[in-house]
Amino acid sequence: MTSAESAFEPERLTRARQAVAESDLGAVFLTPGPDLRYVTGYDAIQLERLTCLVMPAAGDPFLVVPRLELPAAQASPAGELGLEMVPWDETDDPFALVASRLPRDVSRVGVADRMWAVMALRFRAALPGAEQIPAGTVLRELRMRKSQAEVEALREAGAAIDRVHRLVPGLLKAGRTEREVGRDIAEAIVAEGHAVTDFVIVGSGPNGASPHHELSDRVIQPGDPVVVDIGGTMPSGYCSDSTRTYAVGEAPADFRAYYAVLQEAQAAARAAVRPGVTPQAVDAAARDIIAAAGYGELFIHRTGHGIGLETHEDPYIVAGNTEPLDVGMAFSIEPGIYPGPHGARIEDIVVCTADGHESVNGVTRDLVIVDA
Repeated sequence: MTSAESAFEPERLTRARQAVAESDLGAVFLTPGPDLRYVTGYDAIQLERLTCLVMPAAGDPFLVVPRLELPAAQASPAGELGLEMVPWDETDDPFALVASRLPRDVSRVGVADRMWAVMALRFRAALPGAEQIPAGTVLRELRMRKSQAEVEALREAGAAIDRVHRLVPGLLKAGRTEREVGRDIAEAIVAEGHAVTDFVIVGSGPNGASPHHELSDRVIQPGDPVVVDIGGTMPSGYCSDSTRTYAVGEAPADFRAYYAVLQEAQAAARAAVRPGVTPQAVDAAARDIIAAAGYGELFIHRTGHGIGLETHEDPYIVAGNTEPLDVGMAFSIEPGIYPGPHGARIEDIVVCTADGHESVNGVTRDLVIVDA
């Protein structure tokens, strides 16, 4: 069994049940999405039919599932958990079914952060008077601190996206469009081990100044800086996300000047990561260097975001976040400078360790010059 296949750990259900029992909630409802996959290993399909793990504060959890999805649920890791599965038929009301199995005095429930609004509203009608809060408030402490199996899954994701970045210089050529390059990168992301491609940003010239630029038909020109931000989801469910900036031929002098500042800032932010340091301080480590060089107003986003079963999750590396970092927290370090004629960003995924940090990305952070 590979580390990717073993990333799910059955004891998560026990830890999640304990977290619910220690909260002030009567129950937590997890519909298909990252929370359900984290707790049970079941990567359920998002359907209009309700699939829901119900974790009461007192009593055993159970999985409500459409009868036609029961075989898939049983074949998933959830089938090995000793978890009661409650199938429902097409003419049943699964929301009423859930309500009937809970105490009548339930006053607060947690609903999955990614639950469809229509389902949250159906639960509200089935449990009148019960306040709904995001289930993430209960589960975030578990999901934020990655286990060794999760860290290994992130390492595999980082190595896979690194392999793609090593192919990028052979794909970037003057005369090609961003869309053409992006298509080839998307194919490479899957070919290098991901289950799916989540996103491909190829921002050439002025498009590099838009951090979330989508692929366009702009033709890449000689001398263009090109921001390539790419990521996918591995078979384990864990995500990759890495940005490198390239230049097609000789890059402009002003670009090379601020790219050197960006490299220094990104390295300083990585070096700041260790247990007890706040995300705010890591953000400042990058931001202060960029501001001192006169580019402060051109760094227009936070320094990073957590990553795991979602590309963006807690913790967020941003001013105002004073929750100390802890061992096992995984997140991006991705400062950027965006003057307008072009832009640049450098992004690594790092894991907070007992004595500092580990970067799961090893591709050079130097500006890569490709032949025009």
